[in-house]
Amino acid sequence: MTRSALTRNLPILEWARRYDRSAFTGDVVAAVIVTIMLIPQSLAYALLAGMPPEAGIYASIAPILLYAIFGTSRALAVGPVAVVSLMTAAAVGNIANSGTADYATAALTLAFLSGAILLALGLLRLGFLANFLSHPVIAGFITASGILIAASQLRHVLGIQGEGHTLIEIVAGLWAHLGQINLITVALGVSTTAFLFWVRKGMKPFLRRLGLGPRMADLGAKTGPVLAIVATTLVVWAFELGARGVAIVGDVPQSLPPLTMPSLSSSLISQLLVPALLISIIGFVESISVAQTLAAKKRQRINPDQELIGLGAANMGAAFTGGFPVTGGFSRSVVNYDAGAETPAAGAYTAGGLALAALFLTPLIHYLPKATLAATIIVAVLSLVDFTILKRAWVFSRTDFAAVTATILLTLVFGVEVGVTAGVVTSILVHLYKTSRPHIAVVGRVPGTEHFRNVLRHEVETQPNVLTLRVDESLYFPNARYLEDQISGFAADKPELTDVVLMFTAVNEIDLSALESLEAINTRLRDAGVRLHLSEVKGPVMDRLQRSHFLDDLTGEVFLSQHKAACNLATNDMAHPQPLT
Repeated sequence: MTRSALTRNLPILEWARRYDRSAFTGDVVAAVIVTIMLIPQSLAYALLAGMPPEAGIYASIAPILLYAIFGTSRALAVGPVAVVSLMTAAAVGNIANSGTADYATAALTLAFLSGAILLALGLLRLGFLANFLSHPVIAGFITASGILIAASQLRHVLGIQGEGHTLIEIVAGLWAHLGQINLITVALGVSTTAFLFWVRKGMKPFLRRLGLGPRMADLGAKTGPVLAIVATTLVVWAFELGARGVAIVGDVPQSLPPLTMPSLSSSLISQLLVPALLISIIGFVESISVAQTLAAKKRQRINPDQELIGLGAANMGAAFTGGFPVTGGFSRSVVNYDAGAETPAAGAYTAGGLALAALFLTPLIHYLPKATLAATIIVAVLSLVDFTILKRAWVFSRTDFAAVTATILLTLVFGVEVGVTAGVVTSILVHLYKTSRPHIAVVGRVPGTEHFRNVLRHEVETQPNVLTLRVDESLYFPNARYLEDQISGFAADKPELTDVVLMFTAVNEIDLSALESLEAINTRLRDAGVRLHLSEVKGPVMDRLQRSHFLDDLTGEVFLSQHKAACNLATNDMAHPQPLT
C-alpha cells in the first residue's frame, strides 16, 4: 500500500504529523468542556436506549478513540445520540425486556451489525447512497422522533409506568397510569426541565452580568446540566427521597468498559439486520451533515466513504465494550468546535476524561433521579423539533411537503422503524417521480441574441415549421417514454412541422432505454416526414451515441450550438424525407 493510500485509510497519520503545542492546547480545552457535557448526556441516552446508565459512558470511550484514528472530521464528537438511542430501544425492545442480559446482548449485536454495514459501505465506496435520503424527509423524521422521545420520557418525569414505541401507545400508557403520579418526582422533573430551558437561553447572559468574560460565561452555561445533576442528586440523598418513591439510578459499576461479545445467533441477526441498516443510514446522514457543516467553516474536507469506515469502527468498538449504536452528535460536535478543537485528538482526550469518570465518579450518581436524566433528554430533543419544515416545504414544493408530512405521521403513528423506512422509500419515490417527468420547454431565440429561452416566459422568435425542445434532465428508463409522449403531442399539434430539434444542454446521461426511445422518436418522425436533430450534445453523451447506430439512422443533424441549428434550418432547402409506405 502506498503512503498516500495509507494516509487516506488512516487519517490520523496525516494530521498527527503536524500536531503541535497550539493544537494540543485547543484539543485539551475542548476535551474538558465536551467531557463535562457528555457525562450527563451519556447517562441520559443510555436510559433512552433502555440500557443501564454506565453503558452510555462505555459507548463514549472506545468509539471516540476509534473514530479519532479512522475518521476525517476534526470536530465531530462520536457517541450516543437521541434519535439512534430511540431507534435502539425500538429495535431491541421487540426482542427482549429492558434490564435483562438478553436486552444488553441484543444491543451489542445491533451495534456490531451497524458497524459491519457501515464498514462494508465505506470499503465499497458507497457513501453516495446516503444522498437518496432527502433533507426535508430527514428533517421530518427527526422532528417526529423528537416528539416521540420527549413523550417517552414523561413517565420518568411523572414517576409512573408507561411503555410504547408510538405516540398512541405512549399516550395510552401514560393515561392508564396517571393515578400513580409521584408528586415529589414531578417537582424534581418539572423544576429540572425549567432550569435546563433557562440554562440554554438565560444562563450565559446572567453570568455576563455577574462580570464573567465571554469564554467563562459560555463554559458556565455548558455546565448547566451538570449543576442540575449535582443539585437533584444531593436533594434525593439528603432527604432520602428514594424511599419515598423517587426512581434513582442506583448502583453503577466503578470500572472501565468491559470486554463484551455480540451474539452470532442467526435468528437474532435476522431480527436485527433491518433495524441495523436503518440505524446505519440515519446515523451516517446525521453525522456527515454535522461533519461537513463544521468542516466548511475551516475550509477542511470530509471524505464520506472514509467517514463510513470511521463510524463503522466506532460502532464495532461499542459492540465489544458494553455499549450500543453510536454516531456523530450535533450538539456535542458544535460544542467541540466552538471550544477550539483542532484535531480528532480532542476526542481521544475526551475518551480519557470519560474513562476517569467511569473509574472514580460513578459512585456519586447512585442517588441521581431518573427524572433529571429524563429532563435532560426532553430539553435536548425538543430543540430538534422543527415544524417550520412543513411551511417551507408547502411554499417551495408540494411534493416535498407530502413526503415530509407522510414521514412525520408514519413515524408518530407506527414508530421510528416504519417512519425511517417510509422516509427512505418516499425519498426514492419522490426522486423517481420528479425525474420521470422532466421539464421539457419549447424554446425560441431571444431577438438580437444567440440565446434561446422558454416561449412561455420570454418574448422570442420561432419558426413555424421548426420545433425546438430543451430537455432539462438526463434521459434514463423512468422518463424515456415520457419524452416520446411529449414529442408525439407537440408534433400532432403542428401539421406544418418539418423539423424537430432536441436541445440537450442539460442532458448529462443517456441509458439504453432512453436510446431506444430516441430511435423510436426518430422512426416515427421520419414516417411523418419530419426530421429529428440534436443540438448542444455534451461530449460524454456524444461518445455513448457514437457507440450505437443511432447517429447513422438519424434523419437530421447534430449541431454544435442551438444558434447554428436555427440558422441552418432557416436556410436549408434540402428535400424532406417522405413517409414510409
